[in-house]
Amino acid sequence: MRALLDVILIALNFYIWIIIASAVMSWLIAFNVVNTRNQFVAMVWEFLYKITEPALRPIRNLLPNLGGIDISPIILLFAIFFLQRLIAYNLYPLVM
Repeated sequence: MRALLDVILIALNFYIWIIIASAVMSWLIAFNVVNTRNQFVAMVWEFLYKITEPALRPIRNLLPNLGGIDISPIILLFAIFFLQRLIAYNLYPLVM
């Protein structure tokens, strides 16, 4: 059981990095630092979008319109941090 919790924590850490990469990539595309007409950039952006959008879409639907500001990745990161702490402090000590 402990190994399963370790795998879940590692997967959550990996997903945190994917969310951060997606946010940085969206900024780079928005400010025309990278061009989505480049095939590699388009493939990376499509991958990041498909991985993060299912988790971000429900959060975006609940949030009010804040203009051009999207805080859904921050809320998702807080939720993941909360879930990690919940696992580490409450579930992990119970499994021996």
